[in-house]
Amino acid sequence: MPRLAGGIRSASIITLLALLGLAGCSTTDTFEQPAPVPEVEASVAFKQVWGMSVGDGHDGELLYLSPLNAGDVIYAASADGELVAVSTDNGSLIWERELDDRLFAGVGGDQDRLYLITREAELVALARSDGHELWRASLPTEVLSAPQSNGSMVVTQTIDGRVLAFDSGDGHALWQYDGVVPVLSIRAAAAPLVGSDIVIAAFASGKLIALAADSGQPVWQYELGQPQGRTELERLVDIGGQPLVLDSALLAVGYQGKLALVDIRTGQEIWSKKASSLYAPSVADNAIYLASANGDLVALRGSDRRELWVQDQLAWRQPTQPVPLGDYLVLGDFEGYLYAVSRADGSLQGKLEFDDEGIRVPAQRLANGNLLVFGNGGRLAVFQLRPVE
Repeated sequence: MPRLAGGIRSASIITLLALLGLAGCSTTDTFEQPAPVPEVEASVAFKQVWGMSVGDGHDGELLYLSPLNAGDVIYAASADGELVAVSTDNGSLIWERELDDRLFAGVGGDQDRLYLITREAELVALARSDGHELWRASLPTEVLSAPQSNGSMVVTQTIDGRVLAFDSGDGHALWQYDGVVPVLSIRAAAAPLVGSDIVIAAFASGKLIALAADSGQPVWQYELGQPQGRTELERLVDIGGQPLVLDSALLAVGYQGKLALVDIRTGQEIWSKKASSLYAPSVADNAIYLASANGDLVALRGSDRRELWVQDQLAWRQPTQPVPLGDYLVLGDFEGYLYAVSRADGSLQGKLEFDDEGIRVPAQRLANGNLLVFGNGGRLAVFQLRPVE
């Protein structure tokens, strides 16, 4: 049941190992017992508009292959190398490609190109028109987050803290920034933000760092978390979600750190509040919504960050970033259920078993008001929320 006010329970380090695959654990092995699938007296239902299968999805690997919503076209890829372009309205296939590479990250894109990362640590640029390869560039090590582009350059961030920029046209290297990362970090995927004159990168050290887009030189930095404790596990302060841009500010959250609003030009803190999450926050109608690291969903009033409600029935179920959709929030969990949560009071109002291999990447709200969902097993679908008759 949702509970009003109260604090956010802290996540245990042992559970973090299970949730994120540290020390060789799988994403379904848990030490902290997840809450059972909650019973829901549904007032809304997930009505499927269209659905399809994209290869083997994440193919059993701990990846974050989020589809790219490009307006009237959706691009989606699977770990085994299937890449499709489909109509947003009806899911009809525009084109498809079977790549020779296994994929580790994507899909990123700009007006002309799509970007993917292969298992062999290569950045690959493809034409948006038909998916044919344009160029590829070697990377020093693994990348888990989708490459990001401003049209003239594309930026990737490796798991060891290096930020690399390449020319979008031909793939030649432009610059590299070497960040400092701790001995142990979470296997997360916070993609960089790439603007015309600045790049914002989030690091496992708990720092947001702004880099000049033309040179990669640091402009400012801000700490979302400060390592504390005697062991490397206790000192984890990773930033797992891409910061949210709100006009001239960034809203970001870290694990075992804080939720903060930061001036995008200077890095100066506007406000902050203790929090712990592995996904980016969501915002709608002067409210901030957060999936806490322990599975609690939290709603905060935007004006003063007062806690409005907490939904704790999904404890340790690894809920994804909550996506505002009308009067509801929609999110998935590690067993592949979708939930519709009331934005007013946090009560569960709808549930659907979507993909039995789980849901790791957040759902996406489309321009037409529908919801795009991609499951770990490769199921891609668009839904509407409809009242139960």
